[in-house]
Amino acid sequence: MEGFDIVKVSYVKELLLKNVREDGRKLMEFRQIKLATNIIDHAEGSAQIDLGATRVLAAVKLQVEEPMEDTPTQGNLMVSSELLPLAHADFEPGPPSPLSIELSRVVDRGIRAAETIDLSGLFIEEGKAWTAFIDLYVLNYNGNLFDASMMAAMAALASAKIPKYENGEGVYTERNEPLKINRLAASTTFAKVDKTILLDPNMHEENAASARVTIANDGTVVRAMQKGLGGSFSPKEIENLVDVSLSKYDELKKVIEQAAGK
Repeated sequence: MEGFDIVKVSYVKELLLKNVREDGRKLMEFRQIKLATNIIDHAEGSAQIDLGATRVLAAVKLQVEEPMEDTPTQGNLMVSSELLPLAHADFEPGPPSPLSIELSRVVDRGIRAAETIDLSGLFIEEGKAWTAFIDLYVLNYNGNLFDASMMAAMAALASAKIPKYENGEGVYTERNEPLKINRLAASTTFAKVDKTILLDPNMHEENAASARVTIANDGTVVRAMQKGLGGSFSPKEIENLVDVSLSKYDELKKVIEQAAGK
């Protein structure tokens, strides 16, 4: 982020030399998570998450379209994100920023790699299939948009219902059939500040970080991984972080399922 507070970054680094975080958390501890679904009436599924002070709204819309030529018996998936100017002073209206593009791709990759949505179940008939649009809106930024957005997207999908299909189009006043979910995915984002690695970095910790990695998994295997910033992680560090990521899955899955009423 531009315009970060150099004094605050120095303070964060000084604390981490003692393995202390400014908000009192342990190095591998998430901030408080508040997750609620059915936020938007006109969406097929929606969820809002507060991960600490980071707030993201996710909405799922289903639209009847033609299947892709290479997958004629499957539906489609599209993920987009918008960093609203009210969320942070550095966010501006206009074309998608590099962060917005990266956020969309990381969430999209996690969903696809985990095969969360049964795309075959979105096929309707020859030449007709549902496209699932997942729109992410960052309402307040205080670090770690990746995990917040992934959880919000998962909860929105898990609570989504498919509109009735009639005469070649969707009837949005009738939503009865739940969207079929194969498995839930969760992601864990780690930041490296000097030699210290921590989970779920807040904004100040992200500003102080030299490297970042996001690991998406389904509780059994790693489904996707995204490296960010210019620094690096050793192979041993990555191995350890994969173990931490897998160990956090049940905790995150429980939060998602409770919010979605599963």
